[in-house]
Amino acid sequence: MAPRSAAERSFNVVVVGQHGRLAYEALIFVASLRAMSPDFEGRILIAEPQEGPLWPKDPTIRAEDVRETLIALGAEFVPFEARHFGAKYPYGNKIEMLLALPEGEPFVFFDTDTLITGDLAAVPFDFDRPTASLRREGTWPEPQLYGPGYTGLWKSLYDKFGLDFESSLDLSQPDEYWRRYLYFNAGFFFYRCPRVFGQRFLEYALAIRNAPPVELCAQSFDPWLDQIALPLVIHSLGGGRDTLPEGLIDGSVSCHYRMLPLLYARESDRTVEVLEAVTAPNKFKKVLKGYDPIKRMIYQGRGQKARALFDRENLPRKEQAIRNRLKSNGYWMR
Repeated sequence: MAPRSAAERSFNVVVVGQHGRLAYEALIFVASLRAMSPDFEGRILIAEPQEGPLWPKDPTIRAEDVRETLIALGAEFVPFEARHFGAKYPYGNKIEMLLALPEGEPFVFFDTDTLITGDLAAVPFDFDRPTASLRREGTWPEPQLYGPGYTGLWKSLYDKFGLDFESSLDLSQPDEYWRRYLYFNAGFFFYRCPRVFGQRFLEYALAIRNAPPVELCAQSFDPWLDQIALPLVIHSLGGGRDTLPEGLIDGSVSCHYRMLPLLYARESDRTVEVLEAVTAPNKFKKVLKGYDPIKRMIYQGRGQKARALFDRENLPRKEQAIRNRLKSNGYWMR
């Protein structure tokens, strides 16, 4: 990738951090970003939901050593209030936190269970044309025997919001095959303004939850609501599936590993090397050992033992099969 100007490198990176696993994942994320992208000049924002009616148990990062280490790495905490989702739908955090981010400043959102493995500052984000992760399975919708197919289900949503359905299709894929339809994993997304993106995301998600088209009467929205609304938001803002070069995000520059056992089971040798290198310094090790799955998987070698159960050249096609093998051998931790 060609070097980029200071102006092009000036964007904010945001993750949601809260008590428990996400706090420790956020620390690994920020440590990997600092180690692998020394030229990154933007702000690192930790969006943090606050205790309130929809978060009756305090969701903030309460481990002081984690907070202090994140601040020492240059991360900034951005509090936000859950007004619509909260503990009943925690994926809604990534929608509501956008409205608390700096207005008019380009941003890239990542799930905390992401490892930066390359130079994020060199990725040619086009902040006028948003996209999201194409590393996904066809998890939604699930067409019913006597109901509408993929076309009818998705088109009902585009019609609801006055969007052009036909231009969203990947015509290289067969009709009624899930890849033909715009669908993302919400593990990352970006745009030129978080408030604009967030307001649209919130509007669409609430409208789908509260007044879905009749065609969706047999469909489940939990936990998929964010991933149902996300392609509609991206399409409405002029984005799509091909606005980033292939092989960078979810490739050579980042890895959305989901859970540490899955990282060890299926990701590249390079990804494992980066994980173990960025977590090796004592200043991180003494903090990260406070979370038992990290201590056991990384520092006590259980991750490498789990890795030995799999041939990366011949992995099971479905993620659930990988999970099942890890569980049956005692290596599933979260």
